[in-house]
Amino acid sequence: MEARVGVDGGSATRNLLHQHHSRPPPPQQQPQTSQIGTVPQLLAGGIAGAFSKTCTAPLARLTILFQIQGMHSDVATLSKPNIWREALRIVHEEGFRAFWKGNLVTIAHRLPYSAVNFYAYEQYKSILKSIPGLDGQTRNPQADIFVHFVGGGLAGITSASATYPLDLVRTRLAAQRNAMYYQGIRHALHTICRDEGFLGLYKGMGATLLGVGPSIAISFSVYESLRSSWHCRRPDDSTVLVSLACGSLSGIASSTVTFPLDLLRRRMQLEGAGGQARVYNTGLFGAFRHIVRCEGFRGLYRGIMPEYYKVVPSVGIVFMTYETLKKLLSDVPFS
Repeated sequence: MEARVGVDGGSATRNLLHQHHSRPPPPQQQPQTSQIGTVPQLLAGGIAGAFSKTCTAPLARLTILFQIQGMHSDVATLSKPNIWREALRIVHEEGFRAFWKGNLVTIAHRLPYSAVNFYAYEQYKSILKSIPGLDGQTRNPQADIFVHFVGGGLAGITSASATYPLDLVRTRLAAQRNAMYYQGIRHALHTICRDEGFLGLYKGMGATLLGVGPSIAISFSVYESLRSSWHCRRPDDSTVLVSLACGSLSGIASSTVTFPLDLLRRRMQLEGAGGQARVYNTGLFGAFRHIVRCEGFRGLYRGIMPEYYKVVPSVGIVFMTYETLKKLLSDVPFS
């Protein structure tokens, strides 16, 4: 999914590390677990998400274009997806800048999305840790995994719901080729409301919410588990290196599990776009059956390769940038 990453700002990792010691940390170490302020947290999360999406925008657009192949075409006539051939087609027909088509709305979406995602994760985690048995006092690794998993899932659902119309507009702008039905963010929002009604801005939200919870939860829990294990075995390794490696692996794991739902989300977001005929008229599960029947099970993973190529640098950059910005912003006074 588009929103499958986040970190806890380092405090959870330190808590996990402390649980492996035979005695509690001395009093002077306690301040290390404090979190940065709300404003730096929001800035770090939003900037990290926007920077990552800009860096990987070409691969993200290729993923979307592959995902929607077969939606309005005869599947039997489709050629085998080829990343380099499609990339060359974009350059020749649309120009090099077309790789970043829809990137402005991506940034407009990613800034609030990432900020809400990171902040909500911290808040949900704090609430969960206030529950007896989940507060870390019992030195139970399963309790920590549960907190990261549930907190990450709830954070993903919250941020996706708050910013969904921008995600839909981004998909429609990125899916356009030479014919420009939507001329920009404002024009797309106005046109969708005019042609499809206000609820048209929320097409595919069911698939999004169904997938974003598990996606973010898997990403958070895998990231936290890998980073904790890494620090226990190699405590002197660079924080940036650890964040990059563990973040990338967590992104691959979440992408593999939830990619079919991401494909369904993209296709349902494009239902009726530009006056085209509707393809899926039986809801989420009907669309799932339609794709499997017409394109086979492999059709649910159409575009998975550019997604893999994208998710490693994308997730790694998010975690690395967030950790770095947190350190920088922690020393900046905010009123």
